[in-house]
Amino acid sequence: MKIFLADDAALIRAGLTEILQRAGHEIVGHASSATELETQLTAMLTAGEIVDVLITDVRMPPTMSDDGLRAAVTLRHAFPMLGVMVLSQYVAPAYASALFTPDDSPRAGCSAAAIGYGNEAGKMGARGRPWTAASTSFTGSTPTGGLGYLLKDRVMHVADFIRALTIVAAGGVVVDPEVAAGLVQAKSTVLSALTPREREVLELMAQGYSNSEIAGQLYLSVAAIAKHVANIFLKLGLAPGEENRRVRAVLAYLTATGGATAS
Repeated sequence: MKIFLADDAALIRAGLTEILQRAGHEIVGHASSATELETQLTAMLTAGEIVDVLITDVRMPPTMSDDGLRAAVTLRHAFPMLGVMVLSQYVAPAYASALFTPDDSPRAGCSAAAIGYGNEAGKMGARGRPWTAASTSFTGSTPTGGLGYLLKDRVMHVADFIRALTIVAAGGVVVDPEVAAGLVQAKSTVLSALTPREREVLELMAQGYSNSEIAGQLYLSVAAIAKHVANIFLKLGLAPGEENRRVRAVLAYLTATGGATAS
């Protein structure tokens, strides 16, 4: 992967660089402020240079508030194919919501539930992992890069962190379970309207399986699974015209169940 690093702490940039280069990945640029991040990465992408994933901190100069996050959102609007992995020292669901809501402006309110895009990323169950991956199919006219939001402590789990970056580079979605728990204020009653089969389908969705893979797991037709998924969306209040319903449904499930899925 070709990766751009943005963090105001030189030690963190150096540490990430060493971890990623040892894993065989290339650091194509780095920035210590949100201004540098936007300027450098915009120039690179405009010139046609390949950047698979941007890794950025939330709090960066010049204001040390959410500058890094806002720069990432701005870049996503300009370059939808860019994969973005946000690393934060804090559980900040509002920041994650701003990243995962593509229709919001960089300074828009952060009250909406987090959503994101994916292109059938690898299957990654949540149990036993320090993060949760969810995949979905993007059906719009423009392919969109993956999204991720992890706590910085997760970097210590090097193998899992590298795998999370791989999922984001492939167009998938990775959400820290602690962040996911705060993204949607749903209660367990949200799932009470689902039938046992619909809950089973939703749990497999939360493990990153596509409709065809779920059909294979449950020995049902793809058409039957598609019908179950449509019913899940309807019962969770996710309208047909609403973007990224699959990831919204997965986040609602993870919140209601405490982030647990079957192994």
